[in-house]
Amino acid sequence: MKLRICSALFCLISLQALAQTDSVATARDTVRAQFRPSPVALAFYKTDNCYLKLTYGQPLKKGRVIFGNLEPYGKIWRTGANEATELTLTRDVRFAGKPVRQGTYAVFTIPNEKTWTIILNTELGQWGAFHYQPEKDYLRVDVPVETNTQVYEALTFRFEETETGADLSLMWDTVKVVIPLAFTK
Repeated sequence: MKLRICSALFCLISLQALAQTDSVATARDTVRAQFRPSPVALAFYKTDNCYLKLTYGQPLKKGRVIFGNLEPYGKIWRTGANEATELTLTRDVRFAGKPVRQGTYAVFTIPNEKTWTIILNTELGQWGAFHYQPEKDYLRVDVPVETNTQVYEALTFRFEETETGADLSLMWDTVKVVIPLAFTK
Protein backbone atom coordinates (compact mmCIF):
# COMPACT_ATOMS: atom_id res chain seq x y z
CA MET A 1 0.00 0.00 0.00
CA LYS A 2 2.81 2.43 0.95
CA LEU A 3 4.60 1.60 -2.30
CA ARG A 4 1.50 2.53 -4.37
CA ILE A 5 1.08 5.83 -2.50
CA CYS A 6 4.78 6.66 -2.95
CA SER A 7 4.59 5.76 -6.66
CA ALA A 8 1.49 7.91 -7.12
CA LEU A 9 3.11 10.85 -5.31
CA PHE A 10 6.29 10.47 -7.36
CA CYS A 11 4.25 10.49 -10.59
CA LEU A 12 2.28 13.54 -9.47
CA ILE A 13 5.44 15.46 -8.49
CA SER A 14 7.16 14.47 -11.76
CA LEU A 15 4.18 15.60 -13.84
CA GLN A 16 4.01 18.87 -11.91
CA ALA A 17 7.72 19.54 -12.52
CA LEU A 18 7.37 18.72 -16.20
CA ALA A 19 4.37 21.03 -16.55
CA GLN A 20 6.43 23.92 -15.12
CA THR A 21 9.10 23.73 -17.82
CA ASP A 22 9.06 25.32 -21.26
CA SER A 23 9.76 22.01 -22.95
CA VAL A 24 8.05 19.17 -24.65
CA ALA A 25 5.63 17.56 -22.21
CA THR A 26 3.82 14.38 -23.25
CA ALA A 27 4.21 14.64 -27.04
CA ARG A 28 6.83 16.14 -29.32
CA ASP A 29 4.44 18.85 -30.55
CA THR A 30 3.14 19.99 -27.15
CA VAL A 31 4.33 23.48 -26.20
CA ARG A 32 3.84 25.35 -22.94
CA ALA A 33 3.21 28.72 -24.64
CA GLN A 34 2.44 30.66 -21.44
CA PHE A 35 6.10 30.41 -20.34
CA ARG A 36 7.47 31.98 -23.51
CA PRO A 37 8.87 35.52 -23.39
CA SER A 38 6.97 36.09 -26.67
CA PRO A 39 3.56 34.47 -26.19
CA VAL A 40 1.39 33.07 -28.97
CA ALA A 41 -1.21 35.60 -30.12
CA LEU A 42 -4.15 35.51 -32.55
CA ALA A 43 -5.86 38.01 -34.78
CA PHE A 44 -9.08 36.92 -36.47
CA TYR A 45 -11.95 38.19 -38.56
CA LYS A 46 -15.22 36.40 -39.24
CA THR A 47 -18.15 37.03 -41.54
CA ASP A 48 -21.04 34.77 -42.55
CA ASN A 49 -18.95 33.03 -45.21
CA CYS A 50 -15.31 33.78 -44.37
CA TYR A 51 -12.92 33.28 -41.47
CA LEU A 52 -9.44 34.82 -41.39
CA LYS A 53 -6.99 33.87 -38.64
CA LEU A 54 -3.40 34.93 -38.07
CA THR A 55 -1.32 33.07 -35.46
CA TYR A 56 1.97 34.66 -34.39
CA GLY A 57 4.55 34.95 -31.63
CA GLN A 58 4.21 38.39 -30.02
CA PRO A 59 7.61 39.90 -29.13
CA LEU A 60 7.99 43.09 -27.09
CA LYS A 61 9.99 46.22 -27.92
CA LYS A 62 11.71 46.35 -24.48
CA GLY A 63 13.43 49.67 -25.26
CA ARG A 64 15.10 48.30 -28.38
CA VAL A 65 15.28 49.85 -31.84
CA ILE A 66 13.23 47.35 -33.84
CA PHE A 67 13.36 47.98 -37.58
CA GLY A 68 16.74 48.62 -39.11
CA ASN A 69 18.42 47.15 -36.01
CA LEU A 70 16.83 44.16 -34.23
CA GLU A 71 15.08 43.32 -37.51
CA PRO A 72 17.50 44.52 -40.21
CA TYR A 73 16.25 46.14 -43.38
CA GLY A 74 16.41 43.97 -46.48
CA LYS A 75 16.51 40.62 -44.59
CA ILE A 76 13.84 37.93 -44.37
CA TRP A 77 11.89 37.99 -41.09
CA ARG A 78 9.44 35.41 -39.68
CA THR A 79 7.13 38.35 -38.86
CA GLY A 80 6.94 37.63 -35.16
CA ALA A 81 8.79 35.43 -32.72
CA ASN A 82 9.29 31.68 -32.35
CA GLU A 83 7.44 29.76 -35.09
CA ALA A 84 6.79 31.52 -38.38
CA THR A 85 3.53 33.46 -38.44
CA GLU A 86 0.67 31.61 -40.18
CA LEU A 87 -2.38 33.02 -41.96
CA THR A 88 -5.50 30.91 -42.56
CA LEU A 89 -8.09 31.95 -45.17
CA THR A 90 -11.35 29.99 -45.54
CA ARG A 91 -12.12 31.51 -48.93
CA ASP A 92 -10.27 32.96 -51.89
CA VAL A 93 -9.19 36.60 -51.45
CA ARG A 94 -7.29 39.32 -53.20
CA PHE A 95 -4.22 39.90 -51.04
CA ALA A 96 -2.91 43.41 -51.70
CA GLY A 97 -4.57 43.13 -55.11
CA LYS A 98 -3.23 39.66 -55.98
CA PRO A 99 -5.40 36.50 -56.02
CA VAL A 100 -4.79 33.99 -53.22
CA ARG A 101 -6.59 30.66 -52.84
CA GLN A 102 -8.07 29.65 -49.51
CA GLY A 103 -5.67 27.76 -47.27
CA THR A 104 -2.99 28.30 -44.66
CA TYR A 105 0.30 30.04 -45.42
CA ALA A 106 3.44 30.95 -43.50
CA VAL A 107 3.91 34.72 -43.48
CA PHE A 108 7.35 36.22 -43.93
CA THR A 109 8.32 39.81 -44.56
CA ILE A 110 11.30 41.77 -45.76
CA PRO A 111 11.16 45.11 -43.91
CA ASN A 112 12.58 48.24 -45.53
CA GLU A 113 12.27 51.90 -44.60
CA LYS A 114 9.56 52.85 -47.13
CA THR A 115 8.07 49.52 -48.30
CA TRP A 116 7.83 45.98 -47.04
CA THR A 117 7.70 42.81 -49.06
CA ILE A 118 4.98 40.53 -47.69
CA ILE A 119 5.47 36.85 -48.50
CA LEU A 120 3.00 33.96 -48.30
CA ASN A 121 4.92 30.69 -48.23
CA THR A 122 3.50 27.17 -48.53
CA GLU A 123 5.88 25.52 -46.01
CA LEU A 124 4.01 25.36 -42.69
CA GLY A 125 5.36 24.59 -39.22
CA GLN A 126 8.65 26.45 -39.63
CA TRP A 127 10.66 27.69 -36.67
CA GLY A 128 11.71 31.24 -37.45
CA ALA A 129 13.13 31.88 -40.91
CA PHE A 130 16.17 29.65 -40.46
CA HIS A 131 15.11 27.20 -43.18
CA TYR A 132 13.00 29.57 -45.28
CA GLN A 133 12.91 28.44 -48.91
CA PRO A 134 11.95 31.12 -51.47
CA GLU A 135 11.02 28.43 -54.02
CA LYS A 136 8.04 27.61 -51.75
CA ASP A 137 6.68 31.16 -51.95
CA TYR A 138 3.08 31.33 -53.08
CA LEU A 139 3.03 35.11 -53.38
CA ARG A 140 5.12 38.25 -52.83
CA VAL A 141 3.67 41.77 -52.69
CA ASP A 142 5.11 45.14 -51.71
CA VAL A 143 3.14 47.47 -49.41
CA PRO A 144 4.00 50.94 -48.12
CA VAL A 145 5.12 51.67 -44.56
CA GLU A 146 3.13 54.11 -42.44
CA THR A 147 4.10 55.78 -39.18
CA ASN A 148 1.97 55.22 -36.07
CA THR A 149 1.18 58.15 -33.83
CA GLN A 150 1.62 55.87 -30.81
CA VAL A 151 4.34 53.37 -29.94
CA TYR A 152 3.23 49.72 -29.90
CA GLU A 153 5.24 47.88 -27.22
CA ALA A 154 4.06 44.48 -28.45
CA LEU A 155 3.94 43.36 -32.07
CA THR A 156 0.23 43.59 -32.85
CA PHE A 157 -1.82 42.36 -35.78
CA ARG A 158 -5.40 43.49 -36.30
CA PHE A 159 -8.08 42.86 -38.91
CA GLU A 160 -10.23 45.91 -39.67
CA GLU A 161 -13.40 45.62 -41.74
CA THR A 162 -13.55 47.46 -45.08
CA GLU A 163 -16.22 47.75 -47.78
CA THR A 164 -14.63 44.96 -49.82
CA GLY A 165 -13.19 42.74 -47.07
CA ALA A 166 -10.70 43.51 -44.31
CA ASP A 167 -7.33 45.19 -43.89
CA LEU A 168 -4.67 43.25 -42.02
CA SER A 169 -2.55 45.74 -40.07
CA LEU A 170 0.83 44.99 -38.49
CA MET A 171 1.92 47.48 -35.82
CA TRP A 172 5.11 47.48 -33.79
CA ASP A 173 7.07 50.37 -32.35
CA THR A 174 6.04 53.32 -34.57
CA VAL A 175 5.71 51.24 -37.75
CA LYS A 176 2.41 50.28 -39.36
CA VAL A 177 2.00 48.11 -42.45
CA VAL A 178 -1.46 47.55 -43.92
CA ILE A 179 -2.32 44.67 -46.24
CA PRO A 180 -5.74 45.00 -47.92
CA LEU A 181 -7.72 41.76 -48.27
CA ALA A 182 -10.69 41.81 -50.62
CA PHE A 183 -13.17 38.93 -50.73
CA THR A 184 -13.65 37.46 -54.18
CA LYS A 185 -17.16 36.63 -55.35
